[in-house]
Amino acid sequence: MSSVKFYKSEEQVPMEMHKVRVVQKLYLLPVEERLKRIKEAGNNTFLLQNKDVFMDMITDSGVNAMSDNQVAAMSIADDSYAGSETFNRLIKAIEEVFGTKYFLPTHQGRACENILAETFVKPGMFTIMNFHFTTTKAHITRMGGSVIEMVTPEGIEPQNDVPFKGNFDIPRLKQTIKELGAKNIAFVRIEAGTNLIGGQPVSLQNMLEVAEICKENGILSVLDASLLQDNLYFMKTREAMCKDMSIKDIMHKLASVMDIVYFSARKLSFARGGAIISNNEELILKMKGFIPLYEGFLTYGGMEVRSMEAMAVGLMETLDMEYISQGPQFIQYLVDELDKYGVPMIKPAGGLGAHVNAGEILPHIPHDQSPAAALATAIYIAGGVRGMERGTLSEQRNPDGTEKFAELELVRLAVPRRVFTLSQIKYCADRVKWVYDNRDLIGGLKWEDEPSVLRFFFGRLQPIGDWQEKLAAKYRADFGDSL
Repeated sequence: MSSVKFYKSEEQVPMEMHKVRVVQKLYLLPVEERLKRIKEAGNNTFLLQNKDVFMDMITDSGVNAMSDNQVAAMSIADDSYAGSETFNRLIKAIEEVFGTKYFLPTHQGRACENILAETFVKPGMFTIMNFHFTTTKAHITRMGGSVIEMVTPEGIEPQNDVPFKGNFDIPRLKQTIKELGAKNIAFVRIEAGTNLIGGQPVSLQNMLEVAEICKENGILSVLDASLLQDNLYFMKTREAMCKDMSIKDIMHKLASVMDIVYFSARKLSFARGGAIISNNEELILKMKGFIPLYEGFLTYGGMEVRSMEAMAVGLMETLDMEYISQGPQFIQYLVDELDKYGVPMIKPAGGLGAHVNAGEILPHIPHDQSPAAALATAIYIAGGVRGMERGTLSEQRNPDGTEKFAELELVRLAVPRRVFTLSQIKYCADRVKWVYDNRDLIGGLKWEDEPSVLRFFFGRLQPIGDWQEKLAAKYRADFGDSL
């Protein structure tokens, strides 16, 4: 990876190792219009229309900028239903990048989760993971299973200097397997890195230990590699054992010890689609029948062929540190800027995006009034920046209907790769700082329409009181005629 330093020490900023060749016009609405739009969206940033958003930082899934080689590859796609050369090229790319023998295509990552749950989770079984992801947990509980989280205690501390906060608690994992019995565990899933606790990475050493424990106990080991690109960057830059390994060496090592690897290509490879890969033919055969049932024929699995070509090229580009470094470096810059401003952030900076600690910023708002969602609406009102609630709203209720309060109340400001300029990142930090300085104006939210499943996607809330109007009025007073 290239190291570029500026002559003036005070001007050190991330250097993009790419140039922009296609642009898309953005629109920034006046604050009064932003207030109107968030209310129309039921105070759910997912329900905002993109035309009303200036910086879309809700996710990095499927919104990353593709490379020129990916776009070019899409023009040679072979759209044959069966026997497609596009499929053959994708197989070769997966073999090259992961070193695996078998591949099942799906339309995206949660389709992989559905198939894993359908195949291996039976009522009463447990699935152990470092930390859950929303759709993963929903598929497992839908099949009658339960999720047990085993991230190390440091993982849910907002700020510390632990480089791999997503690691499994190894002693606890061993003890839990002993207590539950291996036959009652559907699989152990490693999420690298951990989405809901700040995109925090997992070390290679920790993953190898988990895989070995699974092997010793006859339990399936599963790696969710959707966020592996950022995790690879952190392993290369933070872990001694990875310093002299190539990116390909690390990926081959992981795939060789895991029973199953799956990923969303909307994240890993900056394309569309998903994949389940393995070196175990028996496991692949158990899942194979679900592909034509749920996804499509075995040579496309619900993917459009141009996306498959982009996925093949994107996977190869994942081996290039120049490509995979830009995201973590921009995220680090945003976290550092906000930290300098005094805004409570999850540290160290992880992958996926910068994570604002809404629970610390808004201690006057209880969990059941959705402090993270309230902060996300305030950030949109202040800057047209669309972040995502990652707190209690993103959890699902307990079986008895009571609320399951999140360990951390966060607002995720995702940083889509190669999309934003540094000035836009600085603008985002500036507006979040303004929100932080006016945090006492922010109030809570209450449910207006609460779906029973994945409520954070399309539920609607309403503010408690008129705090949003007061916030917009304060913005206008502070910024005058500025957008």
